[in-house]
Amino acid sequence: MPVKKMQETMMKNRLMVALDVDGAAAALDMRDQLGDSVSWLKVGLRLFVAEGPELVRNLNQSHKLFLDLKFHDIPNTVAQAVESAGGLGVDMINVHAGGGEAMLKAAANAAAAFPAMKLIAVTVLTSDPMPKMQASVVALERAMLARNAGLDGIVCSVFEAAAIKQACGPDFITVTPGIRWGGQDAQDQKRVADPASAIIGGSDYLVVGRPILHATSPRDAALEALAMMQSVVI
Repeated sequence: MPVKKMQETMMKNRLMVALDVDGAAAALDMRDQLGDSVSWLKVGLRLFVAEGPELVRNLNQSHKLFLDLKFHDIPNTVAQAVESAGGLGVDMINVHAGGGEAMLKAAANAAAAFPAMKLIAVTVLTSDPMPKMQASVVALERAMLARNAGLDGIVCSVFEAAAIKQACGPDFITVTPGIRWGGQDAQDQKRVADPASAIIGGSDYLVVGRPILHATSPRDAALEALAMMQSVVI
């Protein structure tokens, strides 16, 4: 395979489109518009509460699926939720690192029954207004806690990804939301970056929602993001 084609495929496998829409019809329409321009779709609380597991299974037939529910409860409850998510066949799920060591270990133990599924932890929400320096410290502490508990990676902003990679190792996954470009409004995101900067900064997966969902052509917007990601790959 030519080098350029390999790079395109690699970037496509690192871009996640957040299906922050209000129902199954809109989610399936967006999936169809995107087609094979991306490999990953993300289902969050809004869509999952509205439509439940059936839609997740449907979407997972054509794309890899990140189920973004940020489990945060007592250890046994979170472990059971992880087991249920694994039973859906999704490719990635997350918990909130703020739940503490015991909860993270319980989640990791439950996820071990589903070796193909990646378990990651939210460190600090990109909408959190805490100063960047403080957010970086908290994110790093929670990332190390998650790594030591046996998780595969974390969700963090672009600004924390490099330090987390350095501390936790190159194989520890960094998933970064808050991706904007071309003068787009940051809206409720406080720590944002463009796709190229995210790749340079150590992001393994980029989560993009509104810049693609609200574009005249979501597929073209996804391809634009992919081109920026690929532009910084040597």
